[in-house]
Amino acid sequence: MPSPSQRLAPLSRALILAAALCAGPVFALSPPASPAPASYAGIIGLEDGLLAPQPWIAKLPNANTLILDRAAIQAQNTRMRQLDGSIIDLRALPALLPQVLVREHIAGISKAPTRTLYDVQGKQVSAAQLQAVTANLGLDAIPATRPIQYGLVVHRAALRAFPTELRVFSSQGDTDIDRFQESALFPGDAVAVLHESADGKWVFVASERYAAWMEKRFVGVGSAEQVFGYGATGPYRVITAGKAFTAHTPEEPRVSDLQLEMGVRVPVLADWPVMDPVNGQQAHAGHVIQLPVRNDDGSLALVPALLPRSQESSSDYLPLTQANLITQAFKFLGERYGWGHSYDTRDCSGFVSEIYRSFGVLLPRNTSAQAISPALDRLPFTDKDGKATRNEAIAKLQVGDLIYIPGHVMMMLGEANGMTWVIHDTSGGSWFDGSGKPVHASLNGVSVTPLQPMMASDTASYIDRMTNIQRIRLQDTK
Repeated sequence: MPSPSQRLAPLSRALILAAALCAGPVFALSPPASPAPASYAGIIGLEDGLLAPQPWIAKLPNANTLILDRAAIQAQNTRMRQLDGSIIDLRALPALLPQVLVREHIAGISKAPTRTLYDVQGKQVSAAQLQAVTANLGLDAIPATRPIQYGLVVHRAALRAFPTELRVFSSQGDTDIDRFQESALFPGDAVAVLHESADGKWVFVASERYAAWMEKRFVGVGSAEQVFGYGATGPYRVITAGKAFTAHTPEEPRVSDLQLEMGVRVPVLADWPVMDPVNGQQAHAGHVIQLPVRNDDGSLALVPALLPRSQESSSDYLPLTQANLITQAFKFLGERYGWGHSYDTRDCSGFVSEIYRSFGVLLPRNTSAQAISPALDRLPFTDKDGKATRNEAIAKLQVGDLIYIPGHVMMMLGEANGMTWVIHDTSGGSWFDGSGKPVHASLNGVSVTPLQPMMASDTASYIDRMTNIQRIRLQDTK
């Protein structure tokens, strides 16, 4: 997912191409030098058997060998928190927030649009509408100092560039890419509340990986001890499905049918009396977990809920192996692409983040930060790196490696039919078919594609545009 400035500032031709990659790569015009392999479902070289994890895992000689153990992952996360400037240390924020700090955080995301935008009906968003959205920031009401508040997210919540539900788009009729949509937070995520909108319905929050606006009704405010103590000790359940849902319960609707994302870790109430019902249901067929809720006065409370055993979860983070990386990635196969985690799904950087979150690995939120993170094992590319250098790097890719082009990230899956294959979350794709005819596909979801044929512009391939490869392993293991 591109940076906020790429989304909201006037875009040059180069940035338009870059932003289009997650939102649909540019249509290719020049045919390849040699005919492409046969295709399945329009995708070059694809076979039905490659649309499942098992064939890819079977190719690997050491599929179940640990890449990093739990101690190494903790060390990697510590490194990420120390070295990567996109990661926010909530505990390091001052107890009294100075006005300049609050304004700085808001200004970093709430940049007034300077280009024409359209609403869901295709009508131009008026200057008056944009002025109202900007006025709702309530910047004049920011005091000289403000006591910091901490909270836990109680429901999957959109993070927005502005405190508004108004969805805006760059062109008429294209309503997938909401330019005010930034990201999402999940139940149990800790936040610091820095400011409140003028209408009192939104709060500006900082989470570990992102700062933006979210609806006030989705956060319960508590003490630092409550917030940072939540789930600090086990036992746990870690969601290993693409999505899981708590049991339906009319007795406690705040935790009924609650969506929990891959990698979310929730504490288990292991000492719950076996015969005591949980919100009207006996618990033998589920796990009694503890979830945060928001009281009527906005305060935080923790209540029991049931996670049915039919909902895929684990007692701890999964072992980080190539087999598990592939298995976790395929659990999203076919899921609709959701820019900025819209549609209750995810985008390209969210896709790889949630895969690695199921192993307990912390990654930055956006591609712009992930691609250059100094905490990862980074292989950068410049315009001086030619095809030979780039192809050599592709030949050395390992399963789980992250490949970046401007505005997009893909995860290396394996080798098949003489090509390197990736799994990625994208709304489009361009290549040439076997006859050299250009193809533009609205993939619009998590897809399996070969890397080599994918085109980023009329003459440049994805490999030509590759900016970085990131590998998740300790630096001293090179």
